[in-house]
Amino acid sequence: MIPRLLGQAWTRLKDFSAVGGSATYLWPSWVLLRGVGLVYILMFAGIIHEGQALVGPTGIMPAHDFLAAMLKQCANPVEAFLRAPSLFWIGSSAGMVAALGWLGLAAAVAVVLNLWPRWSMFAAWLLFLSFATTGAFFSETATDPLMLEVGLLGVLLAPPGMLPGWLPKIAPRRIAIFALRWMLFRLMLEAGLSKFVFGNALWRDLTVMDLMYQTAPFPTVLGYWDFQLPHILHVGEIALTFVAEILMPFLMIFGGKRWRWFAFGVWVIFQAGIELTNNFGWLQVAAIALGVVILDDAMIVDAVRWLRLPQLADFLAARAAALVARPVPPWARWTVRAAVAVQFAVAVFFYVVSPNRIPIERVPGFVKEPVVLLFGAWRSANAYALFGNLKSVREVVEFSGSNDGGETWRTYEYRYLVHRVDQISPYIAPWYPRFEAILQNNMLITSSPVLYQSVGAHLLRRDPQVVKLFRRDPFPDRPPMMVRMSTYRLYFTDARTLRASGHYWRKEYQGEFAPMMLMGENGEIIMSE
Repeated sequence: MIPRLLGQAWTRLKDFSAVGGSATYLWPSWVLLRGVGLVYILMFAGIIHEGQALVGPTGIMPAHDFLAAMLKQCANPVEAFLRAPSLFWIGSSAGMVAALGWLGLAAAVAVVLNLWPRWSMFAAWLLFLSFATTGAFFSETATDPLMLEVGLLGVLLAPPGMLPGWLPKIAPRRIAIFALRWMLFRLMLEAGLSKFVFGNALWRDLTVMDLMYQTAPFPTVLGYWDFQLPHILHVGEIALTFVAEILMPFLMIFGGKRWRWFAFGVWVIFQAGIELTNNFGWLQVAAIALGVVILDDAMIVDAVRWLRLPQLADFLAARAAALVARPVPPWARWTVRAAVAVQFAVAVFFYVVSPNRIPIERVPGFVKEPVVLLFGAWRSANAYALFGNLKSVREVVEFSGSNDGGETWRTYEYRYLVHRVDQISPYIAPWYPRFEAILQNNMLITSSPVLYQSVGAHLLRRDPQVVKLFRRDPFPDRPPMMVRMSTYRLYFTDARTLRASGHYWRKEYQGEFAPMMLMGENGEIIMSE
């Protein structure tokens, strides 16, 4: 009995890993590449919209300043480049920021249209990597590393040639299917372990879902009503999270194709629920697109037949059957296999090495230094400790200014972040308002005021690129001479209060987040005592 079960498990493990067998993967690959291309379009559209204000030469955190600091920290320019690989080393002017944003958008569109797919995917990855290594606005988010890793592995998955056609005839590389499936496994399992094994007390005492919707960056009206549910239903949501992130990774490997469909369905429902209640940008769209890789052509054809669409099923089956494998020289095949193995090993290394598991200071230097230097900064082998340590309270920092010596104060209203008691975030996902998201994320992971003080200085100077990131300019008449940053805690109200007052939130002043900033007589920025 045991040898038979082990043999069956080994067969299913090989099937999941796309090793041998007769399965083909045209349609899962086609859908995944279109999904990745669409997410990259959103990413670069956001960069075009916000990039100058964030990392431009006069932006909040200029790329030039970051790279100059990197040069001072490193022994030589080569080390600096390895620690911050970016095309901005060529130049970091406003024109360069714009050029890289538009080139990235063009590359993403080419991925969707299947034009020069491998080179387009590589270009999209490289161009976004150039932004991802320029400081706080890209390094402090979980969404960017996910798309960098998917993008890099997508280069292996994309069909060869300049114009392979809307539906290519070359079979996708099995090594790419292998790599992306195991990346999905890591994404699911690492996220689950970070909650149920290494997570904070909110996960252990089963209260995390009682608070999560209140502390999400951009909670929606559906999140508000989900918050009102009784505790027992929130425990059920924790159970669904456990199933989706702990059980499903193993079920999709060892459960066979029928259970793989079940795992895919649970994953889609789970991610859609997060998106509808929390507005986490493109993270859930990318996760769903990546989930498609666990399917194969036969599974999709069978599903279409089950939907009673025989003509479509015949078309899908015929296109998949017409695929031909492209011969690959042994040296190229083994080089790619070695690269995928190293990428997987480094990704596991980064998950294991963390304050909650093995502090990086305890790792021998001969292991730590080359791994961190050669792979860490490239952000294409990542750990996914998603939402393991959530805060129990929601805090937001508001900017307000005065142009009459502090007699009256006018608030800079965010576009999407909550700061009014009668306001709830609109549905914006999969759009990712990077400026506001990073400001809120900064409150979760650090108490440093540096980022907020840089924003405050730009508001005093009335930098139009930064002011336009807010809903409106509260000083159309005369510029402010003082800016302060106040911290508030916000708590969801109950349904009765909402009906009576129209207030979604109860708001409590907590104090000043950083010293008030003043504009000096000569245009210098002064920090108050």
